[in-house]
Amino acid sequence: MLFRRESFIFILLLVSNSAFAQQEGRIIDRSVYSFPSWDSAKETTSIEKRYATKDEYVSAVKDGQYVFEKIRYNSDDIEVVAYFYGPKKISKAKRPVIVFNRGSYIRGDIAPELLPMFHRLAKAGFTIVAPMYRGSDGAKGHDEMGGADLNDLMNVIGLINGLKSVDAQNVFLYGESRGGMMVFQAIRDGFPARAAATFGGFTDLTPMTTSEQGKAMIEAIWPDFENRRIQIITRRSAIQWPEKINIPLLLMHGSNDGTISPTHTLKFANGLAEAQKEYGVIVFPGGKHVLKKHRIERDHQTVQFFRKYMVE
Repeated sequence: MLFRRESFIFILLLVSNSAFAQQEGRIIDRSVYSFPSWDSAKETTSIEKRYATKDEYVSAVKDGQYVFEKIRYNSDDIEVVAYFYGPKKISKAKRPVIVFNRGSYIRGDIAPELLPMFHRLAKAGFTIVAPMYRGSDGAKGHDEMGGADLNDLMNVIGLINGLKSVDAQNVFLYGESRGGMMVFQAIRDGFPARAAATFGGFTDLTPMTTSEQGKAMIEAIWPDFENRRIQIITRRSAIQWPEKINIPLLLMHGSNDGTISPTHTLKFANGLAEAQKEYGVIVFPGGKHVLKKHRIERDHQTVQFFRKYMVE
């Protein structure tokens, strides 16, 4: 059987590309995290102001049933960071996974902020994986706030497949603020989640680009914004494509959210209704951006929602 040289080269390229694709999400390194004292945590993070009490934090730090790890994994051609939280002792029964997507732009080490929430979710029976996105927590790369950094979330699937203790058939997405936008995009692009939940998520980038804070954000994140305005806004504005949300979605918001107006959630819900999608909405009276005063109920509602869509 004869092969032309061009055909042989093409076959080699296919093999090479396939091998590279299999590397996405490959775990490079994982290390157990050592938590600082409460006083140190509240000085270096927003934990006291936005996320938890001292008792919650100390209780989570002292609970020896669970382990918190930092994982370095590859995404595109760079190494990025994800947090992992689950039982220290591996059992035969694999646990469902919540992929938590943080808020904000570039962040440093925010493990102390997230620990109390992860502890609640783990006690409810889940393992948590949280991508930090390129440019954050020491990782290289440029965070495009929903651009190429979306790959860091999509490639978490490869990371999950490398964890023996988790049930890759029961993966769920959970997002806060900017993380909500990441969740919507991941669903649109086919992330294999069974259901998703968000709180304080933004669904329309347009009004966020006209404020003084928004203009500063544009200059830092998208220096070519004026040339790509429509592309940048459309990609990150789920309100423009509710028909692409094809898994059950729970939207939560605080009625007194001064950072992202609850109208982001309410208008998006209307679009989902018109597209005949499966969704739920909870607006917490008086709740602020990350729903700190409602954090226990927020996570409880999320857990109950996810449990409805688990498969055995």
